[in-house]
Amino acid sequence: MFGIGFQEMLLILVVVLIFFGPKRLPDLAKSLGKGLAEFKKASEEVKKSIDEAMKEEAPKEEAAKEETTPRPPVSQG
Repeated sequence: MFGIGFQEMLLILVVVLIFFGPKRLPDLAKSLGKGLAEFKKASEEVKKSIDEAMKEEAPKEEAAKEETTPRPPVSQG
């Protein structure tokens, strides 16, 4: 996970435990979880809006290509 091994995670956990204390650790973890969930939701919404914009733009690009493509001359009999 993020290139961090077990020993590094354990060290980070110990430092956080010393810095914040055991009483605030559950609240901190809860807040962190909520923040990550909100970030994930926001990133999914951004991705969805980009996908929708790309879908709307595709037909416009195809129509522009057709307009710029020269048509063969029509022979009049």
